[in-house]
This record gives sequence, C-alpha cells and structure tokens, in this order.
Amino acid sequence: MKLNCCVFGLGYIGLPTSCILAIAGHKVIGVDINPKLIENLNNGILNISEPGLDEALKLSIARNNFIATLNPISCDVYLIAVPTPFKNSKQGVPQPNIDHVMSAANAISKVIKKNQMILIESTCPIGTTRKVAHLIKKNSGLKDNEFSIAYCPERVLPGNILYELKNNDRVVGSSSSFDSSKAKNFYLSFCNGEIFETNSETAELVKLTENSFRDVNIAFANELSIICDSLNIDVSQLINLANHHPRVNILKPGAGVGGHCIAVDPWFIISAFPEHAKLIKTGREVNNFKTDWIIKKIIKYSEELENKKGHQIKIGCMGLSFKPDVNDIRESPSLKIYNELSKIENKEVLACDPNIKNNAELKIYSIKETLEKCDLLIFLVGHSEFKKINLKNLEFLDFCNITYFLE
Repeated sequence: MKLNCCVFGLGYIGLPTSCILAIAGHKVIGVDINPKLIENLNNGILNISEPGLDEALKLSIARNNFIATLNPISCDVYLIAVPTPFKNSKQGVPQPNIDHVMSAANAISKVIKKNQMILIESTCPIGTTRKVAHLIKKNSGLKDNEFSIAYCPERVLPGNILYELKNNDRVVGSSSSFDSSKAKNFYLSFCNGEIFETNSETAELVKLTENSFRDVNIAFANELSIICDSLNIDVSQLINLANHHPRVNILKPGAGVGGHCIAVDPWFIISAFPEHAKLIKTGREVNNFKTDWIIKKIIKYSEELENKKGHQIKIGCMGLSFKPDVNDIRESPSLKIYNELSKIENKEVLACDPNIKNNAELKIYSIKETLEKCDLLIFLVGHSEFKKINLKNLEFLDFCNITYFLE
C-alpha cells in the first residue's frame, strides 16, 4: 500500500529516508525550515554528500514522488528526523535539546487527522515519544486511539546510508501493540531487514545504548594508545596480537570520537542518570581527553622539530572529517585539533582533506600542495588517499594507523 508521507528534517537522515520512501513508491513531502535548501532540493541539488544520494534524489523527483516544502500538509505518515543538539551543560554534563522535535510535533498537531501515524527517528532522551503524544493530544484534540505514534531509531553509517536504510534491522517501539505493529508494517514496505517490536522507552534507550557501547569500546582503544605511547609500544601491533584471542575484538584508536551519534548519544544517558552512568561518562571523558592529548603531543613535537631545524615549521593536518572517506565534519576531533593548532601564534597550519571540496570557513589544500609546503604532517583521519603517500624521508606523526596499513 502506497502512502502519503511527510518527513520533517532534510539532513543526513531525513533526505536519504525521503528518497528511499519515494523510490519505494510512497508520495513524500519533505519539510525543512531552510528556504534555500528547499529550493535546491526541488531543483535536484544536494545539500550533503552521500554515495548514490544524488541519483536517488533525481529519481524521486522524476517519478513525482518527492517535493520539498517549508510547511507540512495532512499525510498518512509523519516522520520526524530533525536534529537534537545540546543545550547548556549542567554540572559539566551537556543536556539534550528536543526543541526541534517538539516544534515538528506542534506542526503535525495542526494538520493531523484520525488514523494517521507519527514516527520519531531523531535521537531522543527516554520519554520523548510520550511527550510528543501528549502534545499531539493537547493541541489536536485527538484521543489516544485516534492516532498512532512509535519511535524507530535510525542506525546508519555515513558513506553507506542508502544501503543501510534498506537492509539494516530496525526497532520500533510504542506504548500500544497496535501502533508498533502498524509502524512495523510501514517499515516493511521499504526495509529488507527484520523489524523488532518493543515499547517506546526501550526503543529510545536502544539507540542510546548502541552508540554508548561503541563509544566505551573506542575509549578502551584510545586509552591503550596513550599507554602504549608512554611505553614506546606499537599500539596497532598490540591490538592485532590481542585480537587473535577468540573472544577479544579491540577497535582501532583514533584522534577521539566524532560524528552526529557516537560523540553525542552517551550524554543523553549520562544527563538522565548521572549517578549510575559512570562507565559511560568515563568513556566520553577518555575520548575527549585523547583529542586534547594529541594536541599537546603535536605542540611538543613541533617545538622540538623547530629547535632542530632552527626555523618556524609548517604543519599539515591530514584529515578533518570525523571518519575516513567521508566529508562529514560534525563533532570531528580532527577539526578541533586543526582549529586549536591554528590559534597558536607563529604556527602555520594547513588543512588537507581530499573529501572536503567546498567549505566557506576552511581553506583546503591538496595532498600535493601539503606535501610540498609542510615540514611536518599530522595524520588524523585514515582516508584512502593518504595510504598511497610515500612517507619515506617525510616528518610525520600518525594518529590513525596510516603507517600500519603501509607495512
């Protein structure tokens, strides 16, 4: 059954989801508050870079199954995929901000009719689905059994979003078994993965748990890398050897943790349960500390190199995105490192990232230019292009296992 769908938020999740829905045959109204974005999307111009998304958007428009607009209309399904940023910290803990979610819910309450369904995919604190349901009832006059609502967290990997939207297993949660079953049937119209039903609070915590688990495991690897540095031990070799144990699977260390999920979601749990989320909080602190530790190490090493050479050196920061082979710089520890180094007086720092083509706030140098101009290379992100560089006779620091791949 093909439905009319209204997707709120046309960013990294909302836009690919809109295209997947449109290609599956649903009629999609994409809603966003950015007029320029609306204009661009209706002309087939992307606001983000994601493999296959350009073709998917053009196909969705060509089939007359997608249009972007500033205002919602009454639809069978309303899907909320807006950002949930932080607001002011409380006792050093960032607090989640669901203002955008509640704003979308308020807009829905003005157009929703009986037997229509609301799906929330935005990362949210536990209890948000019930808050949205309460707002809808209060503002629309509808009763509990006159509309459906469920929480269904996204779980996708930037660089592979379209595939994972279609093929990953999903979790749908609602206080009503009828609502969760209705939501499951909708996701089955475009998802090949298995759809699991639960209550809304469990579904909300599932999303936070998945990324907190990854954050804690990355923190373990990052902590090992710091310990290995003090012992002059190759952390990549250490982890590789340890992972030969049949029940050990240590992740790779890096410059910290970034992105819209892993660096953010643990704080949703910590802010709600500050007395209990001790390990989760420590993981966040370790990963943030790793970034600061790298900054100090670079400064110390560059000063020693300047004393050795007898002149000021140029530093090339290799990689600014939050992970390899994408152009996404949200919460990027590498970008923080570049920005902090750039603030230092008499330090000339060049940014090199082959995946970032256009950025009004950053001057991006090519790999060739960076190699020619810089005395010291700082590898922060393991982009594929960096693994092809001949490092012989180059001065460099490696924080993303580039040299391990070259061996």
